[in-house]
Amino acid sequence: MNLTGKNQEMQPGINQEALLRRMTNRIRQSLELQEILTATVAEIRDFLATDRVMVYRFNRDNSGEVIAESIDQNRLPSLKGLNFPADDIPPEARELFLLARQRTIVDVARQQIGLSRLDCPETGTPLASENICYRSVDPCHAAYLTAMGVQSSFIVPILHYDIGNAQAKPQLWGLLVSHHSEQRSISEREVEVVQGVVDQVSIAIAQSNLLTCTRSRASREATVNQVATLLHDEPTIEFQAALEATVAVFGGAGGRLYIRANSPESQVETPTEVQVYTCGVQPDLAVLPPGKDLAEVIPIEGHPDWQTASGYCETAKRGIRPRAIADLYKEAGCDAIASTFAGTQIRGLLVVPLEYRQQFLGYLSIFRNEIDTETLWAGQFDPDGRQQFPRLSFEAWRQLKKGQAREWTPEEIELATALGNQFAMAVQQHQLYQQVQRLNSNLELLVQKRTAQLQQSLDFARVLKQVTDQIRSTLDSKTILQTIVREVRALLDTDRVLIYQFTAETHGEVVVEAIAGNWPSVLGLKAPKDCFPSEYVLNYKNGRVGTIEDTANANIASCHLEFLQAMQVQADLIVPIKRGDELWGLLIAHSCRAPRVWTAAEIEVLQQLADQAAIAILQAELYEQSRDLALKEQAKAKQLEAALDELQHTQSQLIQTEKMSSLGQLVAGVAHEINNPVNFISGNINYASEYTQDLLDLLHLYQEYYPEPHPEIRDRIEEIELDFLEEDLIKLLTSMKVGTDRIRQLVLSLRNFSRLDESERKPVDIHEGLESTLLILQHRLKPKAGHLGIQIIKDYGNLPPVECYASQLNQVFMNILSNAIDALEQSLSTRRHSLNGQTTDNRGLTNYTPKIQIRTEVIEREKVKISIADNGSGMPSHVLARIFDPFFTTKPVGQGTGLGLAISYQIVVEKHKGSLKCLSEPGRGTEFQIEIPLQASALASPGIRHISAGE
Repeated sequence: MNLTGKNQEMQPGINQEALLRRMTNRIRQSLELQEILTATVAEIRDFLATDRVMVYRFNRDNSGEVIAESIDQNRLPSLKGLNFPADDIPPEARELFLLARQRTIVDVARQQIGLSRLDCPETGTPLASENICYRSVDPCHAAYLTAMGVQSSFIVPILHYDIGNAQAKPQLWGLLVSHHSEQRSISEREVEVVQGVVDQVSIAIAQSNLLTCTRSRASREATVNQVATLLHDEPTIEFQAALEATVAVFGGAGGRLYIRANSPESQVETPTEVQVYTCGVQPDLAVLPPGKDLAEVIPIEGHPDWQTASGYCETAKRGIRPRAIADLYKEAGCDAIASTFAGTQIRGLLVVPLEYRQQFLGYLSIFRNEIDTETLWAGQFDPDGRQQFPRLSFEAWRQLKKGQAREWTPEEIELATALGNQFAMAVQQHQLYQQVQRLNSNLELLVQKRTAQLQQSLDFARVLKQVTDQIRSTLDSKTILQTIVREVRALLDTDRVLIYQFTAETHGEVVVEAIAGNWPSVLGLKAPKDCFPSEYVLNYKNGRVGTIEDTANANIASCHLEFLQAMQVQADLIVPIKRGDELWGLLIAHSCRAPRVWTAAEIEVLQQLADQAAIAILQAELYEQSRDLALKEQAKAKQLEAALDELQHTQSQLIQTEKMSSLGQLVAGVAHEINNPVNFISGNINYASEYTQDLLDLLHLYQEYYPEPHPEIRDRIEEIELDFLEEDLIKLLTSMKVGTDRIRQLVLSLRNFSRLDESERKPVDIHEGLESTLLILQHRLKPKAGHLGIQIIKDYGNLPPVECYASQLNQVFMNILSNAIDALEQSLSTRRHSLNGQTTDNRGLTNYTPKIQIRTEVIEREKVKISIADNGSGMPSHVLARIFDPFFTTKPVGQGTGLGLAISYQIVVEKHKGSLKCLSEPGRGTEFQIEIPLQASALASPGIRHISAGE
């Protein structure tokens, strides 16, 4: 047969576009996958003009089944419905089908196989070329096709894409296979056309799966609605009918609904407390393992091994999802449970724990029988040797397996979860209904009991009110304690009530008592030594309440028992009386007539009265202490009055200091102007004194060598009173010296004066403060004899207003700038003396200009930084380490107090929460860096004393 010629004759009628259009229309017209596949194999067989085209679908175990087939005039036998083992297609071939979408063309006569890949198997990206590459076919493969009667084979993989999940990877769904009994070549164009049809089939498979999922979901929802109707919409909750419907939905052989007891007082579940509904085949509890006889009193769900089988642990709140067991006899931990089903055909178990709002309610269990499976294979094969030799026959071979377990599908588990939620809600409603019924039946009894409790509470409240009123009306602790024991004895209807007060760590005595009847008094009685262990006292101190309901049967020490018997006590109740963390005493009730069971209400009221007793004792002690304190406070009042006078005097001084601080900087400038003439006078007085003394010595020489002066001279001596003038002139010069020294001291004090700051922050311009300080110090910056003045270099940044204490910050600027000026003047002096002794000449200093550089900037958007640097001689490390210490100075005595930088550090760090750093090295000048926050609401962390030899 000339297949190529036949193909060429069909080209005008059947082309790629027409075939693809027909397949697309088929897919759009029907969502039934089998119809689409049947049409597909018929169209492709007609297009390729081959003997057989079939669709081969892979199963979960990698075996496959022919599900659609088209054969030309029975030229080849039918394979539809036959299964092929997984080993017929090697794993590497399946991998290339999936990763590279590889198409294979086998020519048995030529012993060749053509491979055409759409994608790169390593990267998954489409290839630029889809050429067919031929190589030698595997002999086993050729023999396999020959045994089928096939001489030409063409295979295209069918992939499945999950259209509901764009991230999901494609899966190998099946193969489109074309067989021809004669030799035939496949062109690249035919491969392209068939690939286009297969792509449409992939779309149809995805749509069909989506339809199947939708139908399955609708079916599950209908089932859930059916069971929910039985559980919720009927007048009564139909647990039995709902269980039967659930078992039927899963095709089960039986099932159980186990509802746990809901009584909060129940500690052990019994058959009367739990509810069990059964349907169909049930387990035999008589075959449980020996020694585990719990099956005789509780259902199987209460068996210790059930928790392992169900996968649910109530305490850990885990395993809420259903436990699906396909085969009880192969599942680990299910041996004991599996033995109860040994006489049945049950193999599968589905256990759904019932939980509602984190409360465990029970189990819903479904049992499923084993099944017999029948598989129709394409030829009989040996599972152990089928890969070694090709199969020679493909005639149908029926394989029957009995007693197989069915796997629970994800859809069944999802349905079980939904049904379990419905059962859990119904069980919760059922239990709530039972509780309401139980409460209604016991309502009258509860009302009577509550009435008695209310009456008792009223009596307790009356006693508490009476004791409270007594506490308010008197501060005598003895009277209050006596009232307490009297009222408690009447309220509890007991024989004796007493209060025992501790006088030492473990010893005390009875201080108050109330007795009814002829029982002996124990007032003033002390407990025997070493009879009560110290841990008793510790327990009472920690709030423990002691009760003995029958002394004859109490587990107490023999000396303790003898002590109680001596007081004829048969039962007692002991409540501690605490004063803060200290144990003050005990409130004790004795029953002497007979043993007695103390109720919780009696214990509670006794504790409340013990608390009232503690309050009364505390108030009485406070009253005594207050009287003692009153006398002490009177004495202190006089001391406070004197302290107040002193405080007022100090306040006046502070006010005067505040007034003087506002004049500080102004006085500093004036003081400088006064300082110059005073220094001139002070410096010349010494010379005047020397000159005067020389003149007087010369006058004495004249008097010695010319004892008889001229008469006119003698008259003049008498007129001016030379002797007095001689004596008084020396005194006059001395007093002038004292006066100028005093003026110099005053000027020095004015210059070092620093005024106090205002008490509030305000936004200010930092540059204005710097300019004001420089203006005040202008007299020290301008040229003087000996140097050309100090040059100020300003590098101001764009600063916003800063919230700060303006005057204190100006004081910091004044101290730092003054120190810089002093350092520069000292540096000038040092340089002048080092120029070969030319102390009055300026020529050696022409290359050195003293400078002070002031730089401001904003850093970190929250801080402002002010740097003041000079080009003086700098400081050595041992001086740098102490510059912020109070009273430390390197200036001569009388020229510095050593407080300037210490006060500046305090203002910057403590007042402004900033930092003050000093960077200096000998010969490289000194730089002070001030950092303060822009706003008071964003204070920086306090700066540390940072001193560096240079950075």
